Amino acid sequence: MKPMILAAAMASLFAGPALAHVALDQPEAPAGAGYKAVLRIGHGCEGKATTALRVKLPDGFYDAKPMPKPGWTLKTVTGDYARPFDKHGDVMTSGTREIIWSGGELPDAWYDEFTLRGTIGPEVAPGTVLYFPTVQECGKTRAGWIDVTGAEGVEHPAPALTVTAPVAAQAGHGGHDAGGHAAHDAGGDQAAAPAADQAGDIRVDGAFARATPPGADLAGGFLTIHNRGAADRLVEVSTALADHVEIHEMVMQGDVMTMRPQPDGLPIPAGQTVELKPGGYHLMLMGLKQPLAQGETVPLTLTFEKAGKLDATLQVGPVNARAAGGDHAGH
Repeated sequence: MKPMILAAAMASLFAGPALAHVALDQPEAPAGAGYKAVLRIGHGCEGKATTALRVKLPDGFYDAKPMPKPGWTLKTVTGDYARPFDKHGDVMTSGTREIIWSGGELPDAWYDEFTLRGTIGPEVAPGTVLYFPTVQECGKTRAGWIDVTGAEGVEHPAPALTVTAPVAAQAGHGGHDAGGHAAHDAGGDQAAAPAADQAGDIRVDGAFARATPPGADLAGGFLTIHNRGAADRLVEVSTALADHVEIHEMVMQGDVMTMRPQPDGLPIPAGQTVELKPGGYHLMLMGLKQPLAQGETVPLTLTFEKAGKLDATLQVGPVNARAAGGDHAGH
């Protein structure tokens, strides 16, 4: 998308400045969080009823899902993302890029809202403004809210969302198994079952990754850590197949799933097991140097605060793998 060029080229096609703004109900949201975008429609176009609304989604806004409206036809247009997105351990390279509600009628004298949900990428820097260029159609008349310059006093500003700093990670994880809210999808193919690896009182098994599509630079890694001794902490993970590896956690914040990096590492309570799996704790291989193909292996080095270094191997399964061999992850 080239919104700056589109704004300049298309501005003359739409109705004049007497039209009311189309704006987002909540103009701010943190990076890495889910966001419910509510577009407020206060008037039609030059007194005419609104019959369609088209919204283009910005780069950095992922996994968008629109809310249907009774009496309106809903259509989505998909396309590639500018960069892959990690959804609960799944790597998404494409998704909804435009949403169109049409076939309804909202009289000029009435107010209504059009709603969609998605996730703001964790890579989006605080202070960034994400624009949602919106075209309001009223029969043969249009109002284009597409100006993404951010300048004050413009006639047709695009609905804007200012990204704020990520929500601070919650302190402490307790002694429960990690990822308790993981998805329970039925079926789910598996990667081949790998052998267990051990260093001191720490043992790792069930390590697997998912095959990645061409061009992806992210991959999820999953494994189970068993601790037979004193409390420890996973402080670093590395592999020769990626620039770096981060430890992430997916958590529910209200009714929104949020991804949180764990810069201080992952606590491994004494005598307990911590599972890194889709939908909970997981490893993110960042900056892949080659695609991961089903049947291959990925060497890892895990560094623990007390147990030291432990070499492990991720078995690469299909793109929808939910476990490494054994039983399926679903119920």
